[in-house]
Amino acid sequence: MAKRVIQELIDDLDGKPADESVTFGLDGVQYAIDLSKKNAEKLRAALKPFISAGTKLGRSSVPARPAPGRARGTSRGDRDQNRAIREWAQSAGFQVSDRGRIKQEIVDQYHAANGR
Repeated sequence: MAKRVIQELIDDLDGKPADESVTFGLDGVQYAIDLSKKNAEKLRAALKPFISAGTKLGRSSVPARPAPGRARGTSRGDRDQNRAIREWAQSAGFQVSDRGRIKQEIVDQYHAANGR
């Protein structure tokens, strides 16, 4: 027994046959809508002044995801260097916590003071 499946696009606005699927984004959310040629032209005309005034950011619709696996932790070398930076910063009069991120200006000054 043979089957023939026919898929028909229906305009999401007026329920009539659609000619195309249109994708667009707003406020970080991507949308897709099936429209007839007439309604697609209306949408594009309505958006034209905003598109003309805006800045094109590109076509990426899905943010890149890291590869699955273990999260990257701090390596032994990074921990040793952070410990050295903290010790230097405290002896130089900077206030640094025992854990967490070290301000970039402190890291830069440490490297400058140690010829790196």
